Amino acid sequence: MNAAAVLLQSTLNICGSMTFDLPVVSGEPSSGTCGVGGATPSFQRSGRLPAWLRHDLPKGDFNQFTAGLLEELRLETVCDNAKCPNRMECYSQKTATFMILGNVCTRPCGFCAVSRGRPEDLESDEPERVAEAAVRLGLRHVVITSVTRDDLPDNGAEHFYETVLAVRARTSASIEVLTPDFVQYKPGLDRVIEAAPEVFNHNMETVPRLYRRVRGPKSDYAWTLELLSRVKRLNPQVKTKSGLMLGLGETRDELLQCLADLRRHGCDFLTLGQYLQPGSKYLSVVRYIPPDEFDELGEIAKKMGFEKVASGPFVRSSYHARDMAES
Repeated sequence: MNAAAVLLQSTLNICGSMTFDLPVVSGEPSSGTCGVGGATPSFQRSGRLPAWLRHDLPKGDFNQFTAGLLEELRLETVCDNAKCPNRMECYSQKTATFMILGNVCTRPCGFCAVSRGRPEDLESDEPERVAEAAVRLGLRHVVITSVTRDDLPDNGAEHFYETVLAVRARTSASIEVLTPDFVQYKPGLDRVIEAAPEVFNHNMETVPRLYRRVRGPKSDYAWTLELLSRVKRLNPQVKTKSGLMLGLGETRDELLQCLADLRRHGCDFLTLGQYLQPGSKYLSVVRYIPPDEFDELGEIAKKMGFEKVASGPFVRSSYHARDMAES
């Protein structure tokens, strides 16, 4: 696949009639990798992106306005750095997910397009710049995420705390944090919750069998669950949220068990979306899940007790986050 095709695949800013070849996936057994109904799925043997993963470019000038404001204020977004397929739609609606603590991550996750390596020093004025952007964009719900900073003694917890307070001082918006796991400094979670965000989000990403392969050797499935429980113990008023990428080779039983684990640990909100390979060096897509299966999974999740569920091919953890956060 040439560089232009990789770029198109990773951003999905393509028009309805455009197609391009994708690599045929191998390495995961098809046995037991099933849809909601339990049947063995049909793989995308043709190597073409399914029709439901194509959408039109948004119209209007707000896309450029948002991008220009972020550049002026020297702010990073996960939209750009992770090559989110919804970037242009969100920017055109004057919204974005702010990514603090720099744009270089210390974790080698197999799915994520964010740069990895040795991060630069923190910028002390970044919280104020995030707050300024929230004001000028007129945001009613602000989502703050970050790279993972295992190099920092507190894993970046204090910077999260200061950013939440800065936004709250300048706006009346609700605030959602999408944090790393703080697995190397677990008290960091306590500091973030002291800022009392309305929503605390930490993504499960995938099922236990695939966890280390997808999220890297430092990740811990049991701690991810405990982290969500700990938020509730620290502040029961904070809504907890998590999300999974589908299409990495998980089975139906594994997925449903994972959802049951999340509910057992008090997770309120759930997002389910299609994993899309952001480039040739990242994990391959094992299966593209049709929209009707996402719909059925969403209904199952609601019956399991999740308060809010967003389930669909283009769903991401912060996509239309305000709709989910508003009661």
